[in-house]
Amino acid sequence: MIDDLYSDRILRLAANMPRLGRLAAPDGSAEKVAKLCGSRIIVDVKLKDGKIDDFAQEVKACALGQAAAGVLGAHVIGATPAEIEMARDAFRAMLREGGPAPSGRFSDLAMLEPVKDYPPRHASTLLAFDATVEACRQAAARLSPRTSPADAA
Repeated sequence: MIDDLYSDRILRLAANMPRLGRLAAPDGSAEKVAKLCGSRIIVDVKLKDGKIDDFAQEVKACALGQAAAGVLGAHVIGATPAEIEMARDAFRAMLREGGPAPSGRFSDLAMLEPVKDYPPRHASTLLAFDATVEACRQAAARLSPRTSPADAA
């Protein structure tokens, strides 16, 4: 039922999304767009000691995408890139395959379980996590020590 998609909890989270904006000097950034509806999210991350130390998101999405971004923004600081990727994968499986909701710090994504019955809404609901995974990969690549062939000699 459509009312399950837009529960009061989802609408409250969408209206009070944490960590909005952009970082001045991110280690990694990524933009994702849902082709069907045009929802767009840009994510900036800073990594420190293998964890997300700072995070900002610019979100122009439907209430479902905003709610997912709200859950992410509320719990992202201190998460590892691997944790974000596991949550994203579990979230995707919940929506597309009827799998269990993500556990741990992102367990609030369970509120979006009714979206599984609306496949056209999956892409916009996953945008924030997809962008964060990509931004973390960029940050890790940028911050990883590089050795040249001359260094190996």
